[in-house]
Amino acid sequence: MVPEVPAPQADSRRWWTLPVVSLAQLMVVLDATIVNIALPSAQHDLGMSDGDRQWVITAYALAFGGLLLVGGRICGALGRRRAFLAGLVGFAAASALGGAAGDAGTLFAARALQGLCATLLAPAALSLLALTFTDARERGRAFGVFAGVGAGGAALGVVAGGLLTQYADWRWCLYINVPMAALALAGTPFLLRDRPDRGLPRPDVPGAVLSAAGLLALVYAFAQAEPRGWTDPLVLALLTGGALLLALFTAVEARTPHPLLPPRVLLHRARGTAFSSVFLMFVAMFGFFLFVSYYTQTILGYSAVRAGMVLLVNAVGGIVGSVGVAGRPHRRAGPHVLIVASLLSAAAGMLVLTQLTATSSHVFLGYLLPAQILTGLGLGCLLATATNLVTADMGPADAGIASAAYNAVQQLGAALGTALLNSIATGVTAGYLDRHGHGRDAVDAGTVHGYTVALWVAFAVLVCGALAAGALSRSGPAGSGARATEPVS
Repeated sequence: MVPEVPAPQADSRRWWTLPVVSLAQLMVVLDATIVNIALPSAQHDLGMSDGDRQWVITAYALAFGGLLLVGGRICGALGRRRAFLAGLVGFAAASALGGAAGDAGTLFAARALQGLCATLLAPAALSLLALTFTDARERGRAFGVFAGVGAGGAALGVVAGGLLTQYADWRWCLYINVPMAALALAGTPFLLRDRPDRGLPRPDVPGAVLSAAGLLALVYAFAQAEPRGWTDPLVLALLTGGALLLALFTAVEARTPHPLLPPRVLLHRARGTAFSSVFLMFVAMFGFFLFVSYYTQTILGYSAVRAGMVLLVNAVGGIVGSVGVAGRPHRRAGPHVLIVASLLSAAAGMLVLTQLTATSSHVFLGYLLPAQILTGLGLGCLLATATNLVTADMGPADAGIASAAYNAVQQLGAALGTALLNSIATGVTAGYLDRHGHGRDAVDAGTVHGYTVALWVAFAVLVCGALAAGALSRSGPAGSGARATEPVS
């Protein structure tokens, strides 16, 4: 069979789409972590209280995680390219506003606006990539690079935040997005010139309201669980309310003729495996990032910049996993095999760190380095494979909402993992100190013990995910996932 040769113009220009949308993806992922290191400096400059400073992080997470599904559907109404441009310009403007903030309220508003613009930018970037690269071999390479950026972005955010705060000013953690957006904007003429979806049905207003309210409630509940505790009345009310709202959303979507999130997007076996695996990976990995950062600084005495450099190993592993492993054609190993292997690789990295104690020697070479490599490989390989699966066989009408659902799953997993695993570590440490006293050695030993117990939980989450993905790969009709890596029609 003679391969189809694309039009010369399309063939020469479409690869420019990859760096443009990858740069936009880097901005979105970077901003989830880059301000963490800068937070103490921003708090001091703007006179924030300890109780209010969390809103620098929470405002972004709430707007981004809560409104993603709505943003994904707007991408179809505006057209992916227009939505990308609107999100990109808005994100840069919000970043400039936050960098110039003279008070805490302005910074909180700017972070919320960043999250709001990201609800357009993230799904538009992914759907543009999916609709541009339709050849299975090219999709593997393109999604490998795109996922490598996503896998390394969180770690790069920690490093960049430390460097900018230490050698420039915390405001540059926000200003940095302006030149990045300008560079991406210069490449937008190369993007696919799609048109808004024609003949769109009336907006699914009930679905939009229920999904936004349910996701907002859950993300805020996870954010409040750490300071308040999981049994706090507000946290319980938010968790219950969010779950009920999303259950009602599911019921409404099953009955409405033109749902916001069509059931076919989620019920496809291959996509369902990808969604659930990415959710569990983010639950485990965001707790992992937090513990490695804390351990290297509080126990080993690393500076913030040096601690960030440790996480760079994870970013390199992520790039190798996404481009070098998942981005290459695999005739024998299908996507489900790669998903299972990715989860087990990350689980092995967690297992290495569960062996740490406060008195362990050769910590970097014996523990941190292999753990970073294994988790990075797993995260990168999974994101590349899952991103390809989620957008495969998606026409223009569903590409935006599928991309939005994929990003929403990541946000929920990250929020839950950070809150749940940190709560476990804190509780275990408190119990250890009650039994062994509060001397310096006991504090260090108790802190590391709390981390290792939480990492055992993360290990269990990943192993269960691998078992579930393996079971799903052997169940259901063959056609339910067989075409997941073929070109998009």
